Amino acid sequence: MNYLEDYYNNYDEEGRLLSRHGQVEYLTTMRYIEACLEGISDPGILEVGAGTGRYSVTLAKQGLRVTAVDLVEHNLELLRSKLDGTEPITSMRGNALDLTVFPDCSFDLTMLLGPMYHLYMKEEKRRALSEAVRVTKRGGHILVAYCMNEPTVIQYVFGMNKLHEVMDLKMLTSDWHCISEPKDLFEMVRTEEIAELDAEVPVKRIKLVATDGATNYKREYIDSMDDEMFAKWMDYHFTICERQDLIGASHHTLDILQKV
Repeated sequence: MNYLEDYYNNYDEEGRLLSRHGQVEYLTTMRYIEACLEGISDPGILEVGAGTGRYSVTLAKQGLRVTAVDLVEHNLELLRSKLDGTEPITSMRGNALDLTVFPDCSFDLTMLLGPMYHLYMKEEKRRALSEAVRVTKRGGHILVAYCMNEPTVIQYVFGMNKLHEVMDLKMLTSDWHCISEPKDLFEMVRTEEIAELDAEVPVKRIKLVATDGATNYKREYIDSMDDEMFAKWMDYHFTICERQDLIGASHHTLDILQKV
């Protein structure tokens, strides 16, 4: 995991989510987290791949019981630096592929908002999802975030004129699926691959949501918006973020599952 640790030791993930364009993904994810927790008294929440705590710390500061797990110690140090000691949160180092420290059916909500970005083999993804489902209570929710294939082809391969480079490196299949390795940091998927994973665990899908939709295609424009225009953009985004004909074009998606 050296590539991953080196990346997060030097990348300002917090700054991305605090930027205007990053706020779209954050606000959308929070909207659906809150919906999943609605009506649950004193819910237990697990975030696997909690990063610097953008979600876990926010939820803990609302008085919710959170367990935050991350593979990278640097991320956990930043997460803990945001706490004043009164929040009901436990943070620990751990791996999404092995959550045996937690018993079955422990949490009302389990979130994988980062691990699937960095798992390259189908068996790894299946294991991470299976572990998240295992530790979730029956009837509880599992939220899983993914990076999508088509925006990378559109914006990176063509938009940044990288076609010949990625073809020389054999990073594309004949049907234009990105091929990633750990050194590439991010794994790209398509909606049908997400559905295939879901079919292998005891869940039903509630929604598949485009968490940033068209935002990253217009990043500079979004970042330059004033508050009124950004509020209108969010209203538009929330109106279309569940439209399945647009999901695959979003840079990030959120798969909302319920354990059966």
